[in-house]
Amino acid sequence: MHTLAFDGRLGASGDMLLGALIAAGADPTALDPVEAALDVRYLVEPTTKAGIDATSVDVIVDGDGDEAAHDHSHDHDHSHDHDHSHDHDHSHAEGAGPLRTYPEVVALVEGMDLRPPVERDALAVFRRLGEAEAAVHGTDLDETHFHEVGADDAVADVVGTCLLLDDLGVERIVTAPVAVGGGTVSMSHGTYPVPAPAVTELLTDADWSIRGGPVERELLTPTGAAILAELAEGVDRLPTLDVDATGYGAGDADFPDHPNVLRAIVGDGGGGLRSESISVLETTLDDATPEVLGSLHETLGDAGALDVSVVPTTMKKSRPGHLVKVVVDPTDAERVARRLAEETGTLGVREGSAGHRWIADRAMETVTLDVDGEDYAVGVKVASDADGRVYDVSAEYDDALAVARATDLSVREVLWRAERVARE
Repeated sequence: MHTLAFDGRLGASGDMLLGALIAAGADPTALDPVEAALDVRYLVEPTTKAGIDATSVDVIVDGDGDEAAHDHSHDHDHSHDHDHSHDHDHSHAEGAGPLRTYPEVVALVEGMDLRPPVERDALAVFRRLGEAEAAVHGTDLDETHFHEVGADDAVADVVGTCLLLDDLGVERIVTAPVAVGGGTVSMSHGTYPVPAPAVTELLTDADWSIRGGPVERELLTPTGAAILAELAEGVDRLPTLDVDATGYGAGDADFPDHPNVLRAIVGDGGGGLRSESISVLETTLDDATPEVLGSLHETLGDAGALDVSVVPTTMKKSRPGHLVKVVVDPTDAERVARRLAEETGTLGVREGSAGHRWIADRAMETVTLDVDGEDYAVGVKVASDADGRVYDVSAEYDDALAVARATDLSVREVLWRAERVARE
């Protein structure tokens, strides 16, 4: 599977995304539809950040002054005291173009004559931004003004990123944990702690993780957060790839100990299983009844457990007992541990260090079996890898039992027939 992986150890912003994608092989001429629709120009230049060759992208808004004033920086989208900071993200910069409501942004994007997937992705990103702004300011979506991200340069960042992604032709986008920085950020409504309120709101629905630091600056902007939240799948570490290209998108600032860049890596995945973070909870019991033990799969599953196993063991003084092991998402560990204690009466629950599990993509399909002229439905679980290659099918036992009872077939025969149909 052709994959794009972002490594955001110094955060992400609109201009850094643009630079990283161009550096990784996207054709800058893919940005032409934005320049045709808006009074903007993209200034793409090589630069160096702490010894790393990178690509900077400046969005020049016509009427914003002579070009020389912009050649040295990315101030088109930064105005607050943060080395990545974007004017369109937090405080509208003079000359950045008109501010717009959410419906006005939608109408503008729909009028750009973009390819359907590009338009769909751009509109989805702006909807996330609009919903975040509405939640922060307590307004309705259609009445929300994009005070921070509705100007020409912000639209150029979002639509431009979607155009470059389309040009790369990747099938999957992933991101490792993204740094948010620290300290405070100045916005049109005041000074707030990092991450900014809109970023925090966007992160509630993101499929990837964040980390603080490594500098006391805002590193993840609302535009960067919205693009990644809509388009990228979270991974805890970079996936296994046969690398085709890599590139670095530059941020504004120069940090003494850190290259201020966003890395993009493009390559083909090995078709392995997906990785996700887990914690393992354990407790030993010597007085739990069979009824309680038998109910733990259901009761702990209701609390968020991913898997539950109960294993006979020997406890102190050679007493027989049971070891209960529960696999959970780390964010659910405390809630599931409390439920485990309540259900069993245990006096303590151990949590193992966070690790990973490798899982298949799973889907349920329904197949139809013709038995003596009658149609019977059987559910089949299909397991596939990251490239979509099916490596296992398993018919649902309860469905097969129902068919067997209604016919002269054995359960084993029904299972075999259903799985054969699914494979075909």
